[in-house]
Amino acid sequence: MTAQDLAATLKGRLIVSCQAPPGDPMRETATLVRLALSAVAGGGSAIRANEPEVVAAITEAVDLPVIGLWKDGDTGVYITPSVRHALAIVEAGAAVVAADATDRPRPDGSTFAELVTAVHAAGALVMADVSTLAEGVAAAAQGADFVSTTLSGYVPGTLEQTGPDLDLVTSLSAALSVPVVAEGRINTPEEAAEALALGAHSVVVGTAITAPTALTSRFVAGLTRP
Repeated sequence: MTAQDLAATLKGRLIVSCQAPPGDPMRETATLVRLALSAVAGGGSAIRANEPEVVAAITEAVDLPVIGLWKDGDTGVYITPSVRHALAIVEAGAAVVAADATDRPRPDGSTFAELVTAVHAAGALVMADVSTLAEGVAAAAQGADFVSTTLSGYVPGTLEQTGPDLDLVTSLSAALSVPVVAEGRINTPEEAAEALALGAHSVVVGTAITAPTALTSRFVAGLTRP
């Protein structure tokens, strides 16, 4: 699938992130596949998934584009941190590889541009996960097919927020010719629609749809406030 074809497929649509953190009861391949099937049944247009085994299983189970990544570690650059990780996700069947494109050093000393080149040569596309406007501009210049706001608020020096970084969505959408994907702390359909209105090409929602542990804890916290 070309970048243009996928962009047309995802225009104005919802991408559902079917992931679970380490130690969570949902972190089991068959369970994550069922989440993906539920997202398909609900009208999702693509799935975002973590780790080669899960990406391969979801790709086999659903007839939607899969945006794959491989989280390795929990600090620094850990979302698809190397070319090796990226190519494993391509091999698992992902149409798109999502990777950290922040300006932090990659653990193997490679560059984001090298990852993009390798993924393109393997026949897949690249989604750059960024935290700032400058990073998004740089990622697009290095060949990213999509730029996502995934890491805003999660990188030292960026503003922590409880909701989506709609200012970043707006600025990236104005600055870039490649599609901008709104992702991160989108908690309601209204916030998703606002992201599209501000220029996002499509929207990724994860926790608010596919994370019962996190959702339960929010309700518990709300009930126990003084």
